[in-house]
Amino acid sequence: MKGDFLTRIRLEYNQFTKAEKKVADYILQNSREVLFMSITGLAEACEVGDTSVFRFCKTLNLKGYQEFKMMLSLSLHDETTGQGRLEGDISLKDSFAEVSRKVLNTNMSALEETYFLLDEEQFSKTIDCLHDAKRICFFGVGASMISALKAANKFMRIEPKVFCIQDAHMQAMAASMMEKGEVAVLFSYSGATKDTIHAAELARKAGAVTICITRFLKSPLTSFSDITLLCGANEGPLQGGSTSSEISQLFLIDLMYTEYYRRYFEQCNRNNEKVSASVLDKMY
Repeated sequence: MKGDFLTRIRLEYNQFTKAEKKVADYILQNSREVLFMSITGLAEACEVGDTSVFRFCKTLNLKGYQEFKMMLSLSLHDETTGQGRLEGDISLKDSFAEVSRKVLNTNMSALEETYFLLDEEQFSKTIDCLHDAKRICFFGVGASMISALKAANKFMRIEPKVFCIQDAHMQAMAASMMEKGEVAVLFSYSGATKDTIHAAELARKAGAVTICITRFLKSPLTSFSDITLLCGANEGPLQGGSTSSEISQLFLIDLMYTEYYRRYFEQCNRNNEKVSASVLDKMY
């Protein structure tokens, strides 16, 4: 049963290797915190390698770390359903006013945390790389593809060198064909999406600069990142594509766009006027 997942870890404890036992001990003592940790973050907390965490998951007959977090989340969720709790500390007994306030606070917290996580030096380097790039390609999968498309839509108003491909296979093809002097911007909240990691690896191998917008400083994705920008939203395994994580990514996109426009105002303003004029006849 889903609710017995933590019990299952205890029952199978003797099957684990020494390194896997370190992982199990940490999970049993910090189960709720683990929900918001990357595989690399958990490995560091347990003082083991990423492969030990992955082997721990395989010992439990799980496909990988993401399935483990989903099972853990379901287990913890089952513990609280009798109390009528939902994700994000929203209760079934809450009034509409209480729900709206809690949703607002969640989104505001995501924005505030993203703001405080800003690294001015890294951000400035990002703007320089985007300006110097011969071509900028935005990558993402699932909900993160929406962020990638939004970024491409905004930057296309001021830069003609912007591209975004939606199909994952074509993303891999495009990434492999990138060159030195080009920039790949990759969106992934978890930093553990296989297609996005593959695109980052291919782009970097091809010589492109890779910029990752993600939640975790250390993850499989950031191992292929030249620049990492962090978005501050805690998204549980059952909240894939949550609004708060998207809002935090959109904040970074808006900030990138605004700072780019500010720095290179004359060039951007000329391009923006051309783009605006091109769609005038499409509106009443």
